[in-house]
Amino acid sequence: MIPRLQDKYRKEVIPTMQKKFGIKNPMAVPHIEKIVVNMGVGEAIADVKILDRAANDLATITGQKPMVRRAKKAISNFKLRENLPVGCKVTLRRGRMYEFMDRLVNVSLPRIRDFNGFSRKAFDRGGNYTLGISDQSIFPEIDAGARDHRVQGMDITFVIKGGDQEQNLELLQLLGMPFTKQGS
Repeated sequence: MIPRLQDKYRKEVIPTMQKKFGIKNPMAVPHIEKIVVNMGVGEAIADVKILDRAANDLATITGQKPMVRRAKKAISNFKLRENLPVGCKVTLRRGRMYEFMDRLVNVSLPRIRDFNGFSRKAFDRGGNYTLGISDQSIFPEIDAGARDHRVQGMDITFVIKGGDQEQNLELLQLLGMPFTKQGS
């Protein structure tokens, strides 16, 4: 079964982008290659159980087991030794990617209080878009009332293949991503 957002991309977004930007070949339209969800857990240096809970939350949110990230260097000021676990990440592709984005845009983001949209300036040179979420409890899969619940943020990167910044912004908007108004 094809995810709803992927179907929308094929049937609505591609023709709209072709018409707006004068792209003749539908394969030349920018597309999201993958979504990387990263959770840095600095407190895991003192207590590894915190990282386990964060990894379980990330697995619940994304539907995929996260990869534990380890420190590459030792930094004495932060009491950090080489190879200590400091975070976790998940790389979503294909169907899971579209399902996660659909849940993010249509279910989770409307739960953020006083949310006016994301900045239009968070694109890197490659045209990828990164946003930060300060609390993972906006996802309905997470039980915010649990005893061991900790407020944990995450970074979500949309890796977009093809297109420039303007085309990639239009792609994300057509897929439902809320952005601030032009002047903001």
